[in-house]
Amino acid sequence: MERRKPASKGAQKPKKRPPTDQAATALGAVPEKRGLKSLPESKKEGVGASGQRDMRVNVKTAKKRKLSSTLWLDRQLNDPYVARARAEGYRSRAAYKLKEMNEKFRLIKKGSRVVDLGCAPGGWLQAAVEAGAARVVGIDYLPMPHVPGAEHLELDFLDGSAPDRLKELLGGEADVVLSDMAAPTTGHRRTDHLRIIALAEAALDFAEDVLAPGGAFVCKVFQGGAEGELLTRLKGDFTNVKHAKPKSSRADSAEVYVVATDYRGRKQ
Repeated sequence: MERRKPASKGAQKPKKRPPTDQAATALGAVPEKRGLKSLPESKKEGVGASGQRDMRVNVKTAKKRKLSSTLWLDRQLNDPYVARARAEGYRSRAAYKLKEMNEKFRLIKKGSRVVDLGCAPGGWLQAAVEAGAARVVGIDYLPMPHVPGAEHLELDFLDGSAPDRLKELLGGEADVVLSDMAAPTTGHRRTDHLRIIALAEAALDFAEDVLAPGGAFVCKVFQGGAEGELLTRLKGDFTNVKHAKPKSSRADSAEVYVVATDYRGRKQ
């Protein structure tokens, strides 16, 4: 029978690995941070300011919280544009929607006069000021803090006094009229579509009254975009009418924007 040789004195026993925190991940392994290569801006969705890919936050349903609220909270906590807006000092992720459309369509120029309908919480006001607008005014029935470089009215746009008060605040013709207004949803697609189109038509009424020739109009619509009478009016009032869905608009959202440029001027 062959005898095993005793281990030499100089041989080292294999080192024991330190115990891992088995609760750290579902598989029992401690998550390892990996550096990410420098990415272009268009590829940075989901990457935090530190250069690390953001860890997903799981939201559990609380006893008194509705499922819809839980889903909304989950979406907010895991939305890269929400995190980016917070890091860069914007009031909301919506600022990136206007920044994208402005870059593509060249809506706001240095010295422009801009009106923002449905301006709370102020992301579009911030983006307009940043783009170099000389005069930025907004209106919303929701309360919101002042945005430096802009003025706003805490008033429902559908209030009869709203148009005149906005004109007074603007102090002249507008170069751009923006509308990010949205009616509370009912869950009934047809009803919700009719409501948003009604708001879009009210915004267009105002735009036709205050825009200077050559001006632009941007408005949120849903589902099939601008349709019927609204689209006919837009094509009659503006030289160019297009639909846009910014990258920063959630992929699962039905919202799109109608962008109308080169206003022909008020009809005599």
